[in-house]
Amino acid sequence: MTLEVSLIEAVRTGLHDLADPVKAPEMQAYMKSDMPFLGVQKPGRVALLRSLPRLHDRDEWLGAVQTLWREATYREERYVALALSGDRRFQSVDLLPWFDEMIVTGAWWDYVDEIASKRVGPLLRSTPDVVRPLMLKWSVDADRWRRRTSVICQLGFKGATDVDLLTACVDANADDPDFFLRKGIGWALREFAKTEPGWVRAFVEARPGLSPLSRREALKHL
Repeated sequence: MTLEVSLIEAVRTGLHDLADPVKAPEMQAYMKSDMPFLGVQKPGRVALLRSLPRLHDRDEWLGAVQTLWREATYREERYVALALSGDRRFQSVDLLPWFDEMIVTGAWWDYVDEIASKRVGPLLRSTPDVVRPLMLKWSVDADRWRRRTSVICQLGFKGATDVDLLTACVDANADDPDFFLRKGIGWALREFAKTEPGWVRAFVEARPGLSPLSRREALKHL
């Protein structure tokens, strides 16, 4: 048995051992998920992650992550795959197509927000010449989750925020009625307001067409 297969089996076995049939339907209802839950809450998943065999080969690591994600029958399998996908030893810009697949197939905020801020964001900082043009492209994509990613990928950048990129991605989606896009715009602006409150206030005031939700979220702490 390869280490990749051992890791996959350890995840699946570990999650089933931690399953809580009482919590499972509650978690599924809260997340409005078509995919069922096992009922394994975050503390249990974190403990499981610490116990997993550590892979040192990048191809085996990526193979395990992709298998857990693509073959998942329970949402927690994807949560573990998402956590494993953040292994800092293996991060590079060539993972963008994989993160894109996770965004499009995951298609819900519990996956997308972490991928945007903790996977795509760091790659934007390290390789802006590659990732920045992609975020501009995603900001006008037909898929709302790619667009949300483009808006929130700079969360936590503070003074390193690319304001031109943030402006372009927000403006491209400001008129969209989608709740998750409007909320994402407000979130991105609210976070940047912690660093540049004057800029955010002026940005919002210059855009009277910004949705009430985005405006309220952006100015929440100003």
